[in-house]
Amino acid sequence: MAKLRPDRSLDELERRIGVKLSDRARLERAVTHSSLRGGGTASSYERLEFLGDRVLGLVIAEKLFEMFPKASEGEMSLRLNSLVSAEACAEIADEIGLADFIRHGGDVKKVKDEKSRNIRADVIESLIAAIYLGNGLSDARDFIHRLWGDKLGSAVSARRDAKTALQEWVHTRTTVAPRYEIVERTGPDHDPVFTVRAVIENVEPAEGTGRSKRLAEQEAASAVLLREGIWKDES
Repeated sequence: MAKLRPDRSLDELERRIGVKLSDRARLERAVTHSSLRGGGTASSYERLEFLGDRVLGLVIAEKLFEMFPKASEGEMSLRLNSLVSAEACAEIADEIGLADFIRHGGDVKKVKDEKSRNIRADVIESLIAAIYLGNGLSDARDFIHRLWGDKLGSAVSARRDAKTALQEWVHTRTTVAPRYEIVERTGPDHDPVFTVRAVIENVEPAEGTGRSKRLAEQEAASAVLLREGIWKDES
């Protein structure tokens, strides 16, 4: 994470997130860590993050309720927890290059990876709050649906890690671990789409796509597990 570079502007941030906000002061506050301004909360993203976390949870819960009409409360809770976790939020932030726009003091550079991940997760939630307050719930909902689309559409959101499950299954058949090959990368540098092929000895390969290599690998692994009957299709 670095201080905002001169060539990075709020206009570019709006282009990156695909939303135009009328309140530029709030947008700036949404990407400002408290370390930049003496640790206070009034001029940092902390209050916005609190609200954005609730808006994100509402929108994701609403979508899960719609997508899985037969799912139990427990199953939907598992899916919700996975989709709104700090890890999931940080991944979304990384996919849109949000770290380029986070304003902070020099001490944040020294934080450990876990803390750095939490900062990126907090900022994506504070942006959700800024959109909600300035543009309304409809725009916030559209923003979340767009950025969480791959994760919402995945049949494995409430399951164990697909790559881990595939590796365990493969090890019952062979000592050769699965490997993942990048088939194609499309789209602009700031918003790429990867196609990855899972290759397994004596098993037909399968492909997956996603906005990061990790997501594409998970989708490819999931495709093998579903095709081979290891997992059932829950879509």
